[in-house]
Amino acid sequence: MTYATIRYQAAEGVATLTLARPEKLNAITAAMHADLRVALDAAEADAAVRCLVVTGEGRAFSSGQDLTEERLPGPDGKIDFGGRLDRDYNPLVRRLYAYPKVTIAALNGPAVGAAANIALACDLVVAARSAYLQEAFARIALVPDAGGTWFLPRIVGPKLALALMLTADQVPAEDLHRMGLVYRVFDDAAFAGEVAALARRLAGGPSRTYRLIKEAVRASAHNDLAAQLDVERDLQRQAGASRDFSEGVAAFREKRPPRFEGR
Repeated sequence: MTYATIRYQAAEGVATLTLARPEKLNAITAAMHADLRVALDAAEADAAVRCLVVTGEGRAFSSGQDLTEERLPGPDGKIDFGGRLDRDYNPLVRRLYAYPKVTIAALNGPAVGAAANIALACDLVVAARSAYLQEAFARIALVPDAGGTWFLPRIVGPKLALALMLTADQVPAEDLHRMGLVYRVFDDAAFAGEVAALARRLAGGPSRTYRLIKEAVRASAHNDLAAQLDVERDLQRQAGASRDFSEGVAAFREKRPPRFEGR
C-alpha cells in the first residue's frame, strides 16, 4: 500500500505509523485521515502485529489541523465547523480509544491542538525530552476537540484541565510526566531506540490479556465499584482460561522468560 501523508512499517510484531508531512510539522489533513484509516485497518488485520506506534517525522509529532485546508460547508452552504469532526476526527479518536491492540503515542516533538488529543486517545504516551503538548484551541478562539475535554479532566482533574485549555500553554515533557499525561520521558538522542524497545516488549506480551485489561479500564469509566468487581471477575475467567496464562505460570516455575502467543 502506498500512502501520501504517512509512512507505515511493520516488523517484529510492531506496526509503526509515522505522520509524514515534516515540512508542515505533520499538520493533519483530510488526506492524512484517509491514510490513517487504511493503515489502522492494515495493522488490525495483520495477526503478526501486536503493538501499534504512532509518531511523527521530523521535529514535530503534529501541529494539529492544517488551518490552510478548505473548510467544509454544511447543508445550508455555510461553513460547518463541526463537519470535519464528524467526518474525520471523532471516528479516529473512537477508533484509537477502542483499538484491539496496544497503542503507543510517541511524541518525538510538539503535539498541538487536535494532535495532542489524538495522542491521549492511545494507551500509552511517551515523549522525547524536547517535546511538549499544547491545547492551543483558545489561541484561535476555538473549543478543544478530538476528545480533549473528555480525556484531560479524567487524567489530570477538571481544574488543571481547564487551566491547560484556557491558557493554551505549552506543557513541556517533564511536566507532562509529572501530571500523568506521559508514561516515560526519554532523551532526544535515545528516543527512537527506547520507543522501539518498549514497543517490542509489549508486542512480546500476552496480547489477548492486554485486550482484556483495556476492556476493564474502559468499563471503569462508567461503573461503580460493585459493577467493576463483576467486570474483573468475568474478564479474569477469560484470562485464566488462556494458553498464555498457562505459559506464564510454567515460565515462572521454570525460571525462564515466557513465550506468549496471544491465545
